[in-house]
Amino acid sequence: MTKQLTVGDTAPDFTLPNAQGEDVTLSQLRGRDVVVYFYPKAETPGCTTEACDFRDNLASLRGAGYEVIGISADPVEAIASFAKNHDLVFPLLSDAGASVSKEYGAWGEKVINGTAMVGVLRSTIVVDKAGVVSRAEYNVSAEGHVAALRQELGIDA
Repeated sequence: MTKQLTVGDTAPDFTLPNAQGEDVTLSQLRGRDVVVYFYPKAETPGCTTEACDFRDNLASLRGAGYEVIGISADPVEAIASFAKNHDLVFPLLSDAGASVSKEYGAWGEKVINGTAMVGVLRSTIVVDKAGVVSRAEYNVSAEGHVAALRQELGIDA
């Protein structure tokens, strides 16, 4: 298990490729609040549910001043297909090698169908306009997470 971030930590900067292979750098978003969510694997049921929830709530999140970025260890080709298949219009980034997931504490042991394995932990980090962590949530549930996050952030429907 990697060290998890806590409220008040400076969010580690990163540069990762998006679904089009173009680099996205967190520090380029300074001045905006950013929801960075880590998901285990594109096209799996839980990850699809969560991504579509972010998609369906994107207007209200953006209306409240939040950008959304999804990160997985999937290769660019997989996230490109995932984005296309589900009309995901926010950036999905490829963290091949999981270095950013580890740096954010979103990497560790988990149990799936009774089998222990190591991988990306479903996590959400909210980074404020100054690049400081304002929320850090680990091992979140795919179902209902976005609604709970909106409520925690005080965002109306």
